[in-house]
Amino acid sequence: MLMSQLPRAAKLRYLPNGFRVLTPGDHVLCARSGQPIPLEELRYWSVAAQEPYATAELSTEAFLGK
Repeated sequence: MLMSQLPRAAKLRYLPNGFRVLTPGDHVLCARSGQPIPLEELRYWSVAAQEPYATAELSTEAFLGK
């Protein structure tokens, strides 16, 4: 069987010091901008909201409720 090489969004559980992959994929979508974030580049997320963010600025905006 051939494996698909198409981009696929992962489902993650965001933890205080990392994340757990619930559904395999190669990226997640930023909760604020909708921009795809490759898993190896994911650095910002909210444990409380269970959301990923593409940049520190977007993470801060979400935290402040802007």
